[in-house]
Amino acid sequence: MTIVCRAVLFDLDGTLIDSAPDLAGAANDMRVARGLPLLPYARLRPMVGSGARGMVGRAFGAVPGDAEFESLRDEFLSRYEARMAQETRVFEAMAPVLEHLQLHRLPWGIVTNKATRFSEPLVAAMGLHERAATLVCGDTTPHAKPHPAPLIEAARRMSLAVADCIYVGDDLRDIQAGRAAGMATVAAAWGYLGEGESIEAWGADHVIQSPGELLTLLGLA
Repeated sequence: MTIVCRAVLFDLDGTLIDSAPDLAGAANDMRVARGLPLLPYARLRPMVGSGARGMVGRAFGAVPGDAEFESLRDEFLSRYEARMAQETRVFEAMAPVLEHLQLHRLPWGIVTNKATRFSEPLVAAMGLHERAATLVCGDTTPHAKPHPAPLIEAARRMSLAVADCIYVGDDLRDIQAGRAAGMATVAAAWGYLGEGESIEAWGADHVIQSPGELLTLLGLA
């Protein structure tokens, strides 16, 4: 079934870009500084979608409310900021998809829960800032995903109705936000996915295994 839309909105981490190496690296840098062994990358990667909370939780077992959590979180964010474009790249299979959307004059934007402090320089470092029609960050609106406000704001900035946009993401919160906003949703199975329900249980309108399948859904392949 072909999706008809006037714009495509993407989550950032795990959907457009592979930022897990630098996020995991920041967590392991903290462990090394404390004389702890490195955690395997495969243990850290699924937690990327949960941000600093997930990374600190996996690396140190600390959760919000614990006495040490805030200081660990702040250190993690500082270490990540210092290295966030070191190993991060646009997913190789995503690059031609973005080119194809541009060729067909179908605008695309980014809606992420990552704070502006990190998102803007990272998107610029990835060469996406001049190509994206909009960038809505985790602190752009009063609410972050799974609230629909960031997606509604992205549509407003593009002068489109929310029903004219689709949202592609690799986390349950992405699908919840898209559905709440009234957008068609596409779950990206190449992403980080977390450790909760399976991607098939998220309730997305479509689940795709690779970026190129998006072009088929849009009738552009």
